[in-house]
Amino acid sequence: MKAPDRKICKLNSSFWRTVFDIKKKREKIKELEQEMQQSDFWKDQKKAVEVTKELSELQQEISEFESIETEEDLKRTALRAFLSGKYDQRNAILSVYAGAGGQDAQDWATMLLRMYERYSAFKGLKTKVLHQSFGEAGGPEGRIGTKQATLEIRGKYAYGFLKKESGVHRLVRISPFSTQKLRHTSFTLVEVLPEIKIEESEIKIRPDDLKVDFYRASGPGGQYVNKRETSVRITHLPTGLTVSCQSERLQGENRKRAQSLLLSKLYQMREEEQEKEISKIKNKKVSIEWGNQIRSYVLHPYKLVKDLRTNIETSKVEEVLDGKLEEFIEEEIKEKEL
Repeated sequence: MKAPDRKICKLNSSFWRTVFDIKKKREKIKELEQEMQQSDFWKDQKKAVEVTKELSELQQEISEFESIETEEDLKRTALRAFLSGKYDQRNAILSVYAGAGGQDAQDWATMLLRMYERYSAFKGLKTKVLHQSFGEAGGPEGRIGTKQATLEIRGKYAYGFLKKESGVHRLVRISPFSTQKLRHTSFTLVEVLPEIKIEESEIKIRPDDLKVDFYRASGPGGQYVNKRETSVRITHLPTGLTVSCQSERLQGENRKRAQSLLLSKLYQMREEEQEKEISKIKNKKVSIEWGNQIRSYVLHPYKLVKDLRTNIETSKVEEVLDGKLEEFIEEEIKEKEL
């Protein structure tokens, strides 16, 4: 470990070691290493892979802590340390839903989808569109909007970083679809869920509770992605929840991904029900409705992006829409978790 910044030296090292739980992690590393030395370790290959992955992640976390040299290093590492939710280290499933407003709202949904794809690229996270329902064709520059889309974001802490993006995002601008150049306000709902694997879920789904439909995936203009009915739509009859996946070439793979997405939605529904019960006890209302606006993006008559929860704002709207979300996401994590 190189000589740290003088400001770092002023920090109480015992406090930060407690925060990062270094001692406990080192003990866990020794435990896993001993387990890997057992002669029958690779008999259960699935478990062996999971143990190996856990060991690698713990070693990386220790390395990151020991390499802290500047305030920026400390900030980045501490941010992850405080993401201690049950699913914070998981992959994320992010969906966007265009609100009322026709082409403007659908265009805004497409802009948000791109924003999160770019943010993920900056963070070194991998993305894949699992399902996308396209909007009306036409408009300037051949723009085609999005009615609804589901994006898989893979990488460590993907859900932890993005979970607070859930909510309604509002856009104010001169409509590119208005011949009279009128100002228009659009709304898009963003939903972020953790990826929950079928085999590990606490939630059990009965086959009789599912309605499964197969269909052909289509793109803009009605062009088919493929000629076979490989896309899958699953409806959970007791709750009415519907999920779809069209990203894979095989029907079985799309069905598996759709089932995993359904588990994530059922998990979210259970969490929201628990929040409602807690709010009754505290005599407070928890707003989880469509009107729960979290951030406003204004392109006209001035330029401003403002988060309504943290009051963080910037006039660099184009940069934000290009994926520069770090300031907003970090502040929300610190406000809720630190």
